[in-house]
Amino acid sequence: MTRWTVQQVSALAPDASSLAAARRLARPGPWSDTGSTDTLVWGKCQGSGKTPYQVSVDLTGPAFQCTCPSRKLPCKHGLALLMLWVEASGSVRDAAEPAGFAAEWAAERAARGAGRAADPAAGGARAERSPDPAGQAKRLEERLGLMTGGMDDFARWLGDLARSGTASVRSQPYAWWDTAGARLVDAQLPGLADQVRSMASDVSSRSDWAEHLLSAMGRWWTVTRAWSLRDSADEDAMGDLRAVIGWSVPTQSVRDRDSVTDRWTVLGAHRTDDGRLQQQRTWLHGAACDETVQVLDFAAGGQVLPMARVVGSVLDATLARYPGTGVRRALFVDDPGMTDLRGELPRPDSIDAALATAAATWAVNPWAWRVPVALGGVRATVLDDSGRAGAALVDEAGEALRVAGDSPVWPLLALTGGHPTDVFAELEGRRVRPLSAVVDGELVSL
Repeated sequence: MTRWTVQQVSALAPDASSLAAARRLARPGPWSDTGSTDTLVWGKCQGSGKTPYQVSVDLTGPAFQCTCPSRKLPCKHGLALLMLWVEASGSVRDAAEPAGFAAEWAAERAARGAGRAADPAAGGARAERSPDPAGQAKRLEERLGLMTGGMDDFARWLGDLARSGTASVRSQPYAWWDTAGARLVDAQLPGLADQVRSMASDVSSRSDWAEHLLSAMGRWWTVTRAWSLRDSADEDAMGDLRAVIGWSVPTQSVRDRDSVTDRWTVLGAHRTDDGRLQQQRTWLHGAACDETVQVLDFAAGGQVLPMARVVGSVLDATLARYPGTGVRRALFVDDPGMTDLRGELPRPDSIDAALATAAATWAVNPWAWRVPVALGGVRATVLDDSGRAGAALVDEAGEALRVAGDSPVWPLLALTGGHPTDVFAELEGRRVRPLSAVVDGELVSL
């Protein structure tokens, strides 16, 4: 397998402190018994104890194993080992056979994967229980009643806000928004609750807050109207509605419904953490189906998010797609295998063309607020529009998109020196969040 780049390894770090610690360890001194094959990298790292830590990395996942006590995934030892391997300085040499501890771990991973494939219903006594149709129907009826009451309450809240005007909204404390969000959570509408709570910071920080709020209110109102018409909605329309309100679709029904096997390029990923829930979005583009989908991972409480996929890598995988239109969510049917590190962006467009694509998406699904776009020949800069300075992406025609406030533009500036390049990004209205860029012919994470 082609050796990765330092940027691809760095993008796997769970946080900045792990990356800094890994860089300090990425030197031959603490390492012994290192080696690599086409699919595995391994080594032993001497820590503060007597026994060195055994570190193994499966490049096809990637997946990590380390005997250190850290709960981070990957830990600093796994990242440091990959950095040594990437340097190709001779510290991690190619080998015909893996070390015993690495081979044993790889065999255990393969056995677990084979077990899941042979028995997809595995899960112990819980999986063997037969469903209670009457109980399920009763619980569904109770939930729908609760959700309908919450929708009616939300519609009244929106109506009151529209009648009183939005001018005074900016002076409202966070508790005002949080109370509305809490009522939506109680009504089992967590997706809407998250949007309402996020609006509290948006109206305080965005210079275009009035336009942004009015647009959101329009989308929220269409949700309340669509809910009242849900009995006549088809499966895809109902899938869009469930996604925006946060009503999950059973995983098994997704697996049974629609799947596609393809070579998927990892275009970019983004993590968020609101204090209650961590989310990781990973964008993939299929070579044959020519579709870009998102894979969502969540972690709550003390849980840890799965390790991010390597941006620019190509995965041979089968994905099952959730019901919906426009921007589709998907999940991996089985463990994907990495086959290449030279993935490419799908047909970069101008900013005008990207906005037209987004408009077409919103025409069929007005709640798909976040649209993936590939922008060609854009450069990062700072715009001062009517006294509102901020980072932006500008294309060759002079069209510009402001960069989202939670997306620092400095990594893109550092990698490109302000020169035009192709960028993969999430488009949210008239704002953009760059996730990866083509640098020296390779797609790298930002």
